[in-house]
Amino acid sequence: MRITVLTVPDCPNGPLVRARLAEALAGPEAEVAAEIEQIEVTELAQAERLGMTGSPTVLVDGTDPFATPGAEPSVSCRLYRAADGSVGGAPTVTELRAALTR
Repeated sequence: MRITVLTVPDCPNGPLVRARLAEALAGPEAEVAAEIEQIEVTELAQAERLGMTGSPTVLVDGTDPFATPGAEPSVSCRLYRAADGSVGGAPTVTELRAALTR
């Protein structure tokens, strides 16, 4: 499995999403081998080409499992709404584990 983390330069949620990915992959529930790559996106054309709809965007084998229908490519901040209704700068560990095992 290939995981790509797309961020804008100095994204404050980049370290958060990387830490949560590491935790999601390290847990006993994780039976997934993955290669993680981070790409810094600086231009809208690059965001369009890569499928980034805000920073950070997590792609699993090239697909955004957290995509919002109709979301436009963007080099802005992205927020994630958790199942409990809270909003954060990255998917939760539980949500990442679910996305990685689909």
